[in-house]
Amino acid sequence: MGPLEGVKVVELAGIGPAPFACMMLAELGAEVLRIDRPGGGPSLGPPELDLLNRGRRSAALDLKQPAAVDVVRRLVAQADVLVEGFRPGVAERLGLGPDDCHAINPRLVYGRMTGWGQDGPLAQTAGHDIDYLALSGALHLIGRAGGPPQVPANLLGDFAGGSLYLVIGVLAALHEAQRSGQGQVVDAAIVDGSAHLTTMLLGALAAGSWRQERGTNLLDTGAPFYDVYETADGKHVAVGALEPQFYAELIDKLGLDAPDRNDPAQWPELRKVLTETFRQRTQAEWADLFDGSDACVTPVLPLAADHPHLVARGTFVDHHGVRQAAPAPRFDRTPTSLDRPPARPGEHTREALADWGITEIDNLLDSGAAVQN
Repeated sequence: MGPLEGVKVVELAGIGPAPFACMMLAELGAEVLRIDRPGGGPSLGPPELDLLNRGRRSAALDLKQPAAVDVVRRLVAQADVLVEGFRPGVAERLGLGPDDCHAINPRLVYGRMTGWGQDGPLAQTAGHDIDYLALSGALHLIGRAGGPPQVPANLLGDFAGGSLYLVIGVLAALHEAQRSGQGQVVDAAIVDGSAHLTTMLLGALAAGSWRQERGTNLLDTGAPFYDVYETADGKHVAVGALEPQFYAELIDKLGLDAPDRNDPAQWPELRKVLTETFRQRTQAEWADLFDGSDACVTPVLPLAADHPHLVARGTFVDHHGVRQAAPAPRFDRTPTSLDRPPARPGEHTREALADWGITEIDNLLDSGAAVQN
């Protein structure tokens, strides 16, 4: 099921953003075969809880052996997409770079996921989400006035600036290949995607309606009506009452005679009033008060919480005994769904290679070129 049913993807296993992108492709209906190294790679937990690997089978191949590389080339000949997240040049040294693969399959979409991109002075340098955000300017945006930048876990760089841009690029290249009959390389760099995410604020900066100083702007906690506030039980609520009609409902619900929000000089006093007010009730009490209103006040919940709206939509599900987010977005004719749980590296080597038409599997296993977990 899913709108990508019939699309075949070879994933050369990596960490973080490339697996997330392949997870999405699998949930959209593509058949994704993950090529793991024997023994697997780094993970935040045991393989069965590495949710980035859900939805697809794993075959373990030792790409240091020519026989294993030959297997990947034979998989590429059948594939629509290949995704790799190595440092620039690694795939080429393995004999699996874009030129190698396009010589086998000219229609192949070759997706490359890196932090710094395939070229530039930092291309061969190590980095992580926080570094790409820092250089792109995105990290500078996040934080309170007078304070340091705040780290948004690895959601903004790895997955928003990285994985989602890779998926968009792959889908666009697949669409173009239907017309041209030619594949192409998609160079998805987290630093590029993170910079691209700041487009609206770059326009505001040019217009003079955004300042470089953190915590002084409309959307970065500079405005007291767009911020988080502590409640009586030490939890928090988020307030996003930007538009005048929503702000009016906020003030009405709170029963306040508040300072003029249109006068920034009164913002410190308004913030003080809102801080003192929200500390008078618990988070649950505020949630009940604002439930169903347009005041744009919501409780700040922990991961995978059972809020009624999330329950009604099935935003989180229990799948194979693990609480996790359901696939997104949603489709009315070709619905997506959760399929396989995360696989152990090499769990499906024999069956997956056989399904892809590889015949000499016993020889591969005997030589160590392939490993069945």
